[in-house]
Amino acid sequence: MINLQNFVQSMYAKRIEDCSDHDLYYALLAFTKQRSEAKCTNEQKKKVYYISAEFLIGKLLSNNLINLGLYDEVKEQLRVAGKDLLAIEEMELEPSLGNGGLGRLAACFLDSIASLGLNGDGVGLNYHFGLFQQIFQYHQQAAIPNGWITPRSWLSESPISYQVPFANFTLTSKLYDIDVSGYQTEHKNRLRLFDLGSVDDNIVYDGIEFDKEDIFRNLTLFLYPDDSTDDGKILRIFQQYFMVSNAAQLLIDEAIAKGSNLHDLPDYAVVQINDTHPSLVIPELIRLLELRGIPFDEGVEIVKKMTAYTNHTILSEALEKWPLEFLNRVVPHLVPFIEELDRRAKLIQDDPSVNIIDESGRVHMARMDIHYGFSINGVAALHTEILKSSELKAFYDLYPEKFNNKTNGITFRRWLMHANPSLAHYIEELIGQDYHQDASQLENLLAFKDRADVKEKLEAIKIHNKRKLQRHLEKRQGVHVNPDSIFDVQIKRLHEYKRQQMNVLYVIHKYLVIKSGQIPERPLTVFFGGKAAPAYTAAQDIIHLILVLSQLIQHDPEVSPHLQVVMIENYNVTEASFIIPAADISEQISLASKEASGTGNMKFMLNGALTIGTDDGANVEIHDLVGDENIYIFGQDSQSIIDHYAHGSYHPHDFYERETVRPLVDFITSDAVRQAGGIDERLWRLQDNLKYQDHFMTLLDLEEYIATKEKMLADYQDRDAWLDKVIVNIAKASFFSSDRTIQQYNDEIWHLER
Repeated sequence: MINLQNFVQSMYAKRIEDCSDHDLYYALLAFTKQRSEAKCTNEQKKKVYYISAEFLIGKLLSNNLINLGLYDEVKEQLRVAGKDLLAIEEMELEPSLGNGGLGRLAACFLDSIASLGLNGDGVGLNYHFGLFQQIFQYHQQAAIPNGWITPRSWLSESPISYQVPFANFTLTSKLYDIDVSGYQTEHKNRLRLFDLGSVDDNIVYDGIEFDKEDIFRNLTLFLYPDDSTDDGKILRIFQQYFMVSNAAQLLIDEAIAKGSNLHDLPDYAVVQINDTHPSLVIPELIRLLELRGIPFDEGVEIVKKMTAYTNHTILSEALEKWPLEFLNRVVPHLVPFIEELDRRAKLIQDDPSVNIIDESGRVHMARMDIHYGFSINGVAALHTEILKSSELKAFYDLYPEKFNNKTNGITFRRWLMHANPSLAHYIEELIGQDYHQDASQLENLLAFKDRADVKEKLEAIKIHNKRKLQRHLEKRQGVHVNPDSIFDVQIKRLHEYKRQQMNVLYVIHKYLVIKSGQIPERPLTVFFGGKAAPAYTAAQDIIHLILVLSQLIQHDPEVSPHLQVVMIENYNVTEASFIIPAADISEQISLASKEASGTGNMKFMLNGALTIGTDDGANVEIHDLVGDENIYIFGQDSQSIIDHYAHGSYHPHDFYERETVRPLVDFITSDAVRQAGGIDERLWRLQDNLKYQDHFMTLLDLEEYIATKEKMLADYQDRDAWLDKVIVNIAKASFFSSDRTIQQYNDEIWHLER
């Protein structure tokens, strides 16, 4: 039994009732850190080092209270004192350490590694401003710094530091730790974030501009600095090497402290490379081992036994390729190691498609990972098969034994118990609490599929969550939404392959249908959320059109009672925790064969939203689990899309000329859109892209998408049948637990003790 009142009294010399929400946040921060710090670190012999450029951990207060088993007790003690834990949590700044699914997955994985009692730390960088904070100005995205580091935060400064050599100078790192407490476990792991003491937040100007050549002052300012210029590319190399050199030195020191003689290093450490950003850890480990007396040949074999690579993309442009010239300018001491690794790879097979250094002098990070790692995994069944049969076929032919699949997962503690406590508690009433640690227990919900009282309660919970989102948006953005409308949600990074532009064309279709006098049975609210990279013009154009359509519809008295468009500003983990539990429809409409997995699709189904999507990424596995009748699939399949690319057989203008499509595309540059604030340059560019390029085949699937969504909206009116589908989706979401994913990583790749 905890006594929060005594803790607050000792900290502030006043009672909980007399404290502000800010006071109570800092008290709970201190209280929770104290409980976490009292735990011992996991000291099993072998450890996984999960190296990632991103860890989108979100706000940590409630999540930590849940994992420490304190949440309900703290919430009740605050309630008795007239305080609201949710309001207190709003005082917390969200750590800005990630962008999208890649970083959120890494955060879920750290939670599951700890919850399963495995020894594993995350290693990354302590970005002061993260990606950026998104604001909307003149119907466009603008970017400003997203600061989150305050004198009192979840960060704890460590005495550990390392010397990291570059071409013309050496930097001394600083290490900060964030404790990772698993769900009701005895030990803790850590997220280890390296920083540089000389970094200066004050060099940022005009939004997120800064001198990209001033490495001493800029190194850890931003995640993914704009790499459209050479200076930006070089800064990214600086960041990546700083991250992996620190990680490699930490790994070696910890192994030695446990008794390793370095010849046996794979018995003490395994490195999971999360996407290609940490790939330089391979030559860096070989270099560091050589400095400690391990010959190059043996160093290569050691590293091959302890390094695993997770591929997160099918898009070739997302597989990093750095000019050798740039590496020579940043880390010349590493280049001979990379060149030798390339030479040895060519002895295996001198095929240009598998060379580490290509004919243009570019170093392919993923190729180095595959040649010199022992495990290569995709993140969904379809994704892995495409890698093996298409994108990485030459490597699969060389190393079939290395390839495996690890379908992504999410932590249900964060995305159900924390984000949707009303649903979590009701599930506990129905089937008990075992699903907290064994997600497969959710399958027991299928026994309640025909219970009218259960459906009535699920309906009430959804309405409660819609009203909660309504209040949140009114407070945060001054936007009023209708909680009696259907909530149709697409929240994810803005990218053409995710096809937010197709959803926008549906909005235009719906607008024109309502203008023609066809009033829908129930109002529809379409939510978008996501950031576009500042240099990604097409994605910026899509955001602009969404914002303009929102204004156009809002000020049209014929349409606004029946249709609304809301763009969530600065979409992040916190916003997701409000919108996902409120959603009725989950938009997962990427072009088949292009989405590696997705994890938003899993969060939505767990919270009782139904999926409209293509057979892409983990949608395929969702489809297999829930069956045809409980998901809304449309569009051409992945092989058809791959064939279109191979044969150049998709011509968007042919689809544009169809009578159902042309009015929608033409509306982008209509007088109505322009008069609502549309900028001609952006609108015409977006329209021309759809008509003449449309690289991700929006128009190919558009008509079927519209028809499928209209069927979905009609089906929504049959509440009994709809809620049958909801129950099946929640129950079958059990497969997508990150605990299951991490158990597979450990059983098949890491082989850590428990």
